[in-house]
Amino acid sequence: MSQQTARKGSAVWALVITSVAGFMAALDNLVVTTALPSIRKDLGGALDDLEWTVSAYTLTFAVLLMFGAALGDRFGRRRLFLAGITVFTVASAAAAMAPGIDSLIAARAVQGVGAAVMMPLTLTLLTAAVPEARRGMAYGIWGAVNGLAVASGPLIGGSLTEHVSWHWIFWLNVPLGLALLPLARLRLAESHGTGAPLDFPGTLLASGGLFGIVYGLVRGPADGWTSFLVLTGLFAGGALLVGFVIHGSRAKNPMLPMRLFRSRAFSGINAASLLMFLGMFGSIFLLSQYMQGVLGYSPTEAGLRMLPWTGMPMLVAPIAGILSDRIGGRPVAAAGLFLQAAGLGYMASVVTAHAFYGVQLPGLIISGIGMALYFAPAANLVMSAVRPQEQGIASGANNALREVGGALGIAVMSSIFAAQGGYESAQSFVDGLRPALVTGSAVVALAGIAALVIPGRRRAARTVTEGEPALALESVGS
Repeated sequence: MSQQTARKGSAVWALVITSVAGFMAALDNLVVTTALPSIRKDLGGALDDLEWTVSAYTLTFAVLLMFGAALGDRFGRRRLFLAGITVFTVASAAAAMAPGIDSLIAARAVQGVGAAVMMPLTLTLLTAAVPEARRGMAYGIWGAVNGLAVASGPLIGGSLTEHVSWHWIFWLNVPLGLALLPLARLRLAESHGTGAPLDFPGTLLASGGLFGIVYGLVRGPADGWTSFLVLTGLFAGGALLVGFVIHGSRAKNPMLPMRLFRSRAFSGINAASLLMFLGMFGSIFLLSQYMQGVLGYSPTEAGLRMLPWTGMPMLVAPIAGILSDRIGGRPVAAAGLFLQAAGLGYMASVVTAHAFYGVQLPGLIISGIGMALYFAPAANLVMSAVRPQEQGIASGANNALREVGGALGIAVMSSIFAAQGGYESAQSFVDGLRPALVTGSAVVALAGIAALVIPGRRRAARTVTEGEPALALESVGS
């Protein structure tokens, strides 16, 4: 077997393994939402307990992402990837067998720990295995699978709950995890980052800050934005994140060097990711409820009717990845974000208490194409903006910002929905949904503007000086 053939085979295996691992981690963000009534019926618990079955995973996932990436850089990315899959798989089985609501919440929190270690390493392992000329297409497929997982969570959760049992939401991860473990051990090559010592002060500042912010955002709609714990979480979390920024600017070996943000490519794509997930998560969260609570569809029927949106990445993202290789990532990502903003704006204009599905379909298709065009080049833009040995922490930072953006989107758009409408009637729901979707559209449009900040590919690559990221500007945009 030639070296080129071996490299091609390892690249295909790396793409399959990392895409499936990313699918599992991304799926568990929203897969539980449509199963909450059944979980409450079987396990009991108050409304707050049910909310924690969602937020326990989101919190641990978001706050430990960068630490998980740092562990992989320090002790071996494949080794920590295997550890993350193991923790995630065992915690999924524990959640499926949970005898009560408290044990389910605890298992969900441990799931988040495993996902936080596993998820950021998928990109670094994939980057190491795929030749540079083909990374756009590989990232496109990886992004399509992850985007499909995020968007189809309510469909998969609703279908399993309706036709089998809510336990299978978690059992689904177990055979996938068990299959990935030997494949990852045999088919992925080991790699390391800078080898710098772990930044424990930075880890504590980032984890504490993100925990406070995400906790406040998650609990704000339920407890009230002026409640003591919510305000404490938001202000303390903000203060700790300021400390994290100062630490990253001054420390010798910080977990996230602030100098990376001097790169317009790194800053632009991270701002776009945060804003895009803010608009997308909040929209999916409310639209899935609209189709069930207002239009009367079952969870499965609602998920199927959202397939023109949620399934589009599987069709378009690989093509978008090839386009990003040829013309650069910036125009593809920006076009996708503006299309998704247009789709959400269209949906806001046509939602009614008795909307015909055919009227909604154009908005779903436009949003799906836009999401696919964004996911394809986004990973390439992140990884191209830093040195190879810093790609692990770049991936962790980008994924952390996505998770925070998703939590922020649900909190902000739920608050707008509650202020303008409610669950009292179908018309009341629509009254709250419409301004929330307008907000989501505006936020995603801002993400498109942030993507335009990324430098163009025809601009000459600047000389890399000591302390600056190794920018490959020719490959990051157009």
